[in-house]
Amino acid sequence: MEDVAYIGLLDDDDLELDVAGLQIAALDHPEADLEVYVDQLGTLAEDLIELNGAAATAADQAEALATVMARRNGFIGDRDTYDDPANADMIRVLDRRRGLPVSLSMIYVAAARRVGWSAEVLNTPGHVLIRIGPMPDALIVDPFDGGRIVGPGGFAAGDGPAAVMSNAAVLVRLLANQAVRANAAGDGARALTVYTRMTIVAPGHAAGWWERARLELSRGDRDAARASLCAILEISRDPGLRRQVAAALDALPAAR
Repeated sequence: MEDVAYIGLLDDDDLELDVAGLQIAALDHPEADLEVYVDQLGTLAEDLIELNGAAATAADQAEALATVMARRNGFIGDRDTYDDPANADMIRVLDRRRGLPVSLSMIYVAAARRVGWSAEVLNTPGHVLIRIGPMPDALIVDPFDGGRIVGPGGFAAGDGPAAVMSNAAVLVRLLANQAVRANAAGDGARALTVYTRMTIVAPGHAAGWWERARLELSRGDRDAARASLCAILEISRDPGLRRQVAAALDALPAAR
């Protein structure tokens, strides 16, 4: 876990989404040469620059992204095996050129930012999209659907059903997909590993600590569960959540 511990210490603006995702994935692939994958990410940005690095409008930037990512490199949403854990593993996403909306959005947004374009990941009902281009004429693009433009994006953060996600929130979303798949497979040990990673890279994410505590308790590790619940009290000022955590702490059996 030491390899990703630094992520939780960074200011959000200093996070490189795709590289952070790779470093998290490398925890499951200790044999992988991470530099090979980092070079692949750099090449995507170089291809954008070569194709139309001077693109100034959202339409031109969106077209360049779709050309480089989907048409030339084949990045597309995995509709056939959507729930395959590989779709939330950034190393496997680069290997397969297939992924979930969030993993593909990370690649699109990080490449666009390296070129100097404005790009954000959006949390929309049931999906993850990206916003590309300068305001107020930004566009919403769907990386899962080959970079298709799905509508205008000239709204303020928090307006309407779409919300701009912080970089840390995007990493949490990626890890949450891994955890959901582990839980669905009945693999509690894997789910606990993923939630532990989540609390390391996003220590302010209370829901991650709660799920970590739940899984620790299910494994009989009451001391670890107590520590995770106490971590929530340190980061959250929400009265309702604090009452819930306090009740859970009171209900924990005393350690022997």
